[in-house]
Amino acid sequence: MLFRQLEYLVALARERHFARAAEHCGVSQPSLSEAIRKLEDELAVPLIRRGRRFDGLTPEGDRVVAWAGQILADRDALLTEVEAMRTGLTGRLRIGTVPSAAVTAPRLIEALGVVHPLLTADVASDLTSVTIVDRLRDFSLDAALTYLDAEMRAEFRVRTLYRERYILLVGADRAASLGPSATWAEAAALPLCLLTPTMRGRRMMDACFAESGTAPVAEVETDSFATVLAHVASGRTAGVVPLAWLHALGVPAGVRAVPLTAPSTPVEIGLVVRARDPLPPAVDALLSAADRTDFQDLEGGPRTLATGSGTRGHHRL
Repeated sequence: MLFRQLEYLVALARERHFARAAEHCGVSQPSLSEAIRKLEDELAVPLIRRGRRFDGLTPEGDRVVAWAGQILADRDALLTEVEAMRTGLTGRLRIGTVPSAAVTAPRLIEALGVVHPLLTADVASDLTSVTIVDRLRDFSLDAALTYLDAEMRAEFRVRTLYRERYILLVGADRAASLGPSATWAEAAALPLCLLTPTMRGRRMMDACFAESGTAPVAEVETDSFATVLAHVASGRTAGVVPLAWLHALGVPAGVRAVPLTAPSTPVEIGLVVRARDPLPPAVDALLSAADRTDFQDLEGGPRTLATGSGTRGHHRL
């Protein structure tokens, strides 16, 4: 059995198309097909349902793909550790984030780079929490910044980073009726731009609205907090965003940031990796970077937020 055969099988399972899998692996389609056929002969089980096109994996193929992903990940971790013994940690970490946490990834990667400057990162932002779990399981992500719950803690190794806090962004013309903070019921009465209901961040917000006895009717829905900020800046709608986004990007010009009264159950954001022993050295280094990084300002407190370009003054939250 060769690593190459396992790589071909994993690529085929991901692409679900012989030609695309071969292109991804940099080989001809006949070479990929023959290598997988030899793997089937060696294991004495069919791995692929064959027809004129790729018709999926057999039950045996599904199990072999799961093992192949783990074997290939362990191989990469071994090579990384050996290389680190010679030159220090190198390589590229694959990190996924939910939209709420996308702007906190640079803070974590900066802390990692201080100790391991040769490590680089690929960041896939705006992933759903379900997609993140799937990609951690199939080894296509090394780590993720996402919501923490009991199921996540049971399956993965986690580091709690901060408790998410929501902020209402509202234009100056609508802000006059609001005090230094706002209730979720007051926010629901405004024309809003919110995340789409399929996203977990929106479901978290809807739970806060429901706790206040209201249900918002969003005029605009999107899968991106950057889009929320853009719509609020245009003056048409108000919006609800995590405090972390404002620390990273500032408050748009002509917009007021109003803290929303906290829900009864805080929402935790954390760093999540597969529960493996030993951990790949780069992943272990990322966890150490998380331990060294301060995220407390993302929960509020006496920190000044700069306003967006073209405004005067600052917001204190």
